[in-house]
Amino acid sequence: QVQLVESGGGLVQPGGSLRLSCAASGSIFGYKATGWYRQAPGKERELVSLLIGRGTTMHADFVKGRFTVSIDNAKNTVYLEMNNLKPEDTAVYYCNVQFYSNTYWGQGTQVTVSS
Repeated sequence: QVQLVESGGGLVQPGGSLRLSCAASGSIFGYKATGWYRQAPGKERELVSLLIGRGTTMHADFVKGRFTVSIDNAKNTVYLEMNNLKPEDTAVYYCNVQFYSNTYWGQGTQVTVSS
């Protein structure tokens, strides 16, 4: 069983940056995929950025080079670096870790982009 705790969300002005962190309670070294999803009010949860295996990264079209997903295996922590944030990026951001046997979600962290 792995517990995921996100942090780093908050209120930021358009054009600003945030770094989200997702700390796992145990080792996630053997993950199949890990990354971030988001859910805006009234919308379905959607993929943001995902690390697949050890060498492939998948991003949603709306990322357009603004976000970077990374992992620190020594700290069992997944990051999402977000730059040039836009009001439409406002959402609850969820960390996701997929193993071949189970999938885990964090509780979410709110990101609000507003002037």
